[in-house]
Amino acid sequence: MEINDLTPAERRVWDAFPRGEAVDFVEDYGELPEDRELSLPERTLRASVLRGLLLRGDRADGHTAEVWVAGARITGHLYLGYSTIDFPVHLEDCVFDRAPNFYGAQIRQLELPGSTMPALHAATVRIDGVLRITDCRIPGSVRLGGARIAGAFFLDGAELGSTTDLDEPALQLNHSVIEGDIVGPRLIAHAQVRMVGTTVAGSVDLDDARLHDRDGSALDAENLTVGSDVRAMRLQTRGRLNLRGARIPGQLNLAYADLAHPEGMALRASNATIGELWLRSAHPVRGAVNLRGARLDLLHVAPDILPAMIRLDGLTYSTLTPHEPAEKRLPMLQRDQDGYVPFAYEQLTSAYRRIGDADAARTVQLAKQRRHRTTLPTYARLWGHIQDAAVGYGFRPMRAAAWLVSLLAVGSIAFALHHPSPLKPDESPDFNAVFYALDLLLPIIDFGQESAFSPTGWHQALSYVLIITGWILATTVAAGITRTVSRQ
Repeated sequence: MEINDLTPAERRVWDAFPRGEAVDFVEDYGELPEDRELSLPERTLRASVLRGLLLRGDRADGHTAEVWVAGARITGHLYLGYSTIDFPVHLEDCVFDRAPNFYGAQIRQLELPGSTMPALHAATVRIDGVLRITDCRIPGSVRLGGARIAGAFFLDGAELGSTTDLDEPALQLNHSVIEGDIVGPRLIAHAQVRMVGTTVAGSVDLDDARLHDRDGSALDAENLTVGSDVRAMRLQTRGRLNLRGARIPGQLNLAYADLAHPEGMALRASNATIGELWLRSAHPVRGAVNLRGARLDLLHVAPDILPAMIRLDGLTYSTLTPHEPAEKRLPMLQRDQDGYVPFAYEQLTSAYRRIGDADAARTVQLAKQRRHRTTLPTYARLWGHIQDAAVGYGFRPMRAAAWLVSLLAVGSIAFALHHPSPLKPDESPDFNAVFYALDLLLPIIDFGQESAFSPTGWHQALSYVLIITGWILATTVAAGITRTVSRQ
């Protein structure tokens, strides 16, 4: 590129480059119209000139060379694939006629804030500083698969993938390494955002982001590894939020989020390891939720947030908030798509025991036995109903006392009104209706009344009922006590 071939606008940029000075066309000519058909010679730069400057530009002694341009229209194809660029590149509020290409390049720093371009091709790029596409308008795809960024990746306020016939992700970041943070609040993506296998040393910020891909995953972050937190307060997704196998040691904050994929899975975090999962004040999830095999320290979710379709087998958590009565938590276990999942009941029981709510823990265990009963054959279900009615499977022991008192009262009154005949009148003790009824009800204790008197007629039938009922009560109480002791 000969210096004499440059336009006045290009000459300004060329002269400013060695000293790292800014060339601000916005300050000189106002905001740049996005209409690419406009002829704007006073602020138009050829991509070939920028390429030549970045690859062969001179440095001034005592200065740091840099391309710093604002408000330019860049024509042609800015192709810098496999290049080594030792200078920071800052192209702010620029309009590109064609998608710039940095595939496989190594760049000191790349900043494109507020710019508009058809797409951005930068797979396997190496950036020693930050990558900034803040407030960019990119109707096509941003390809950054396999990239390595030593600093942060800023895409806050960007709008990606608005082309209606886009058949690829709006943002492709698979298997990339970000050694800083991903800063993307207010990000708008009209197609899938892919972060499969991506490693982020810092945190991910998607507060107020809107991610849409109704036919698949709005955010596909399977096996994502994050150094600290994923903040996604007020996140709106239309499509699957896929975090299967993700590793997030800090907080996954989905407070006030609106997750919707009615045709399929709205939230998938199976086999993920997450410090804290927050769904505080989130909208009711529209679509299925899969948390199978996930490992959480804290799960914050209100009962009415979770949908009708849910999978919880293998989910472990230490703390469950907010504290709700067991009766409000149990329906989510009953809606599990895998049917009866004993592990889910045990986890909920443990969560209540950790906070000292023993009554709620017993309620969950009772619900578990009742749910298990539905999977048994008919004869076992019948015995289960008896245990439930008698002592609540051992978790409601006062029921046995109520049954005993009621039957004792019936027997005592009946036999007090009609004394049974003594078997040996000369040897029989004085008849006592209460202790006679107790003798019939309690199969182990003998007060000497049952063996000394013999009822007749319907009183004899009543005695048989009391004897049979006593044995049933004794058996169910023993089974309930055994079950309760074995769980302590």
